[in-house]
Amino acid sequence: MSAEQALNLASSQGYDLVEIAPGATPPVCKVMDYSKYKYEQTRKLKEAKKNQKQVVIKEIKVTARIDSHDLETKLNQVNKFLEKENKVKITLVLFGREKMHANLGVTTLDEIAEKFAETAEVEKKYADKQKHLILSPKKAK
Repeated sequence: MSAEQALNLASSQGYDLVEIAPGATPPVCKVMDYSKYKYEQTRKLKEAKKNQKQVVIKEIKVTARIDSHDLETKLNQVNKFLEKENKVKITLVLFGREKMHANLGVTTLDEIAEKFAETAEVEKKYADKQKHLILSPKKAK
């Protein structure tokens, strides 16, 4: 039917004429209450947002010369973060001449990666200046 006839039909019923597929030949339109349609769309978006899980990345910094007890304390904190379904970024901080001997710090990061190999997915990034691990909680199958 023509656009004019469709508009008259919609207004006589108290509804709006809404264009569904403008690219089609001829364009496809629908007779509906547009304000109610918009309201339902916003409700669906709000409901979808409620069910989304926000990804949180917690960061913990370690040095190359970290003491074993300090490392255990930080690893306990990492464990707590992973239990709460958060990602954890463990960054290696190097000071002064430690930068020339970065392999000492990398071994610390490797130890941490080995400890969490079973409970988390480990992603290693040993770039030039920044060296860090990203631990993601493993998904239950």
